[in-house]
Amino acid sequence: MSLREANEGQEYIIKEINSDDEELNSFLFSLGCYSGETITVVSRKKNSCVVSIKDGRYSIDNQLAEAISVR
Repeated sequence: MSLREANEGQEYIIKEINSDDEELNSFLFSLGCYSGETITVVSRKKNSCVVSIKDGRYSIDNQLAEAISVR
């Protein structure tokens, strides 16, 4: 399932990043978003969601959330 389909307030483990864009992969890695790391959807908005990764909170758009697979 993608992060876009994830429930608010539930912790997930990142399975993989589904992107061929190296710049995007590097950006997500710099946030701490990589395979095996935990991620929580804090809240949802119409075009984005707020996630908690490690000790930070970030707002990511739905297209980026679609690229993150979680279990």
